Amino acid sequence: MPIKKIKRTENALKVIDINNKGMGVAKSEQGAVYFIKNVVPGDIVDVRVYKKKRGFFEAEPINWIEKSVDRTDPPCEHFGVCGGCKWQHLSYEAQLHFKEKGVLNNLLHIGKVSTPDVLPILGVENPYFYRNKMEFSFSNKRWLTSEEIAEENKIERNGLGFHKPLMWDKIVDINKCHLQAEPSNQIRNAVRRFAIEKEMPFFDLRAQKGFLRTLMIRNTLEGEVMVLIQFFEELKEKIELLLSFIKDHFPQVTSLLYCINSKGNDSLYDQEIKCFSGNEYITENLGGLQFRITAKSFYQTNPKQAGELYTIAKDFAQLKLQDTVYDLYTGTGTIALTLAHECKKIIGIESVPDAIKAANENAKLNGIDNAFFEVGDMKTCFNDIFIKKYGKADVVITDPPRDGMHKDVVAKLLKLAPKRIVYISCNSASQARDLELMRKNYKVVKSQAVDMFPQTHHVENVVLLHSKASNELT
Repeated sequence: MPIKKIKRTENALKVIDINNKGMGVAKSEQGAVYFIKNVVPGDIVDVRVYKKKRGFFEAEPINWIEKSVDRTDPPCEHFGVCGGCKWQHLSYEAQLHFKEKGVLNNLLHIGKVSTPDVLPILGVENPYFYRNKMEFSFSNKRWLTSEEIAEENKIERNGLGFHKPLMWDKIVDINKCHLQAEPSNQIRNAVRRFAIEKEMPFFDLRAQKGFLRTLMIRNTLEGEVMVLIQFFEELKEKIELLLSFIKDHFPQVTSLLYCINSKGNDSLYDQEIKCFSGNEYITENLGGLQFRITAKSFYQTNPKQAGELYTIAKDFAQLKLQDTVYDLYTGTGTIALTLAHECKKIIGIESVPDAIKAANENAKLNGIDNAFFEVGDMKTCFNDIFIKKYGKADVVITDPPRDGMHKDVVAKLLKLAPKRIVYISCNSASQARDLELMRKNYKVVKSQAVDMFPQTHHVENVVLLHSKASNELT
């Protein structure tokens, strides 16, 4: 897409919507479309236009003529800088409204769904401190504000926080994050102070050298805490010094882990995780079941809402004790294990071996013997041999990644022709695209959005499809 950098102003634009990137949408009297940073629907602003793309301009506000009734004061000191919570300036009621509106628009315009039965979006009781996993990066050249740059005194350049948007090599040093409950902030700030005091080298992202690389904190609703630090170099004395500090000062950490990662990226999935103290996992309770979460586990980042999401999926599926169920993109098998007691058998498929290992371990932990798990690439594993092995599915649950289902998976699903499909998605646009591919064979019966990610534009959506060839069609 051609991009042209420009510099001009546009006056008195009224923001009428918000797009899927969290930017306000406005139109000029001439019909030009503007995507504007840091505004909310209802704002009337003068803007500086800085970029032209095909079909729209990008702009930033320079003056507020009128502020929206839905505008709120962000509680986070890092809002607008770290790039994490782009909707903190929008009231939570308005966030739910625009998420629901976005899902409906995708169903109608991308999915070509006629008169969908859309149930009210399910919000959260507390839209802050809901995440159970946060990852922070160390940097020896943190991002500086213009005020810091202007100071004559020496500035501490080491930082621990999030990557600055559009600046891959700059880290925004975080004081207090409003996404994860304590002791998350306490641990991160203590680790940073201790490492600076002991002159431990923070990572240099450009030069790819240093000692401290990343910090991951996971927690559970019951209060268990996992801390994992990635070190770039294996300096044993420094590793033991830092990990002993965490162990001594934070007794609530039940799983203290580390790894040595000297490759070109921070991904954990090919790394050897070592346990310094405690367990190699933390345990979450969900729907009466226990799930052991390891450093590499895929698990819903909002555990409280995950329980609500699975309740909706269960209600939509209307399983019978004689049903055979497929759970596509099963991850660590949380949905499959939650639904196992409702059906004859349930079979999950997932491409990540560690996730399937965790699914089998969690099945054993909970005494579930009618849930089976296969590892493999979905578009090749989900085939005639698989169906012959496990039998034809009466119901299929599918929860693909943001890109949606591969076209070969959709084709196989249509050939399988289950009576009901429950499609869960964190991207209602790709979900709607797949629904359009299935609309000749399936009718969308109902849809419900679940807000798993407050303060962001992201939303989870659950759709129930009935086969048009089934006598269950209503």
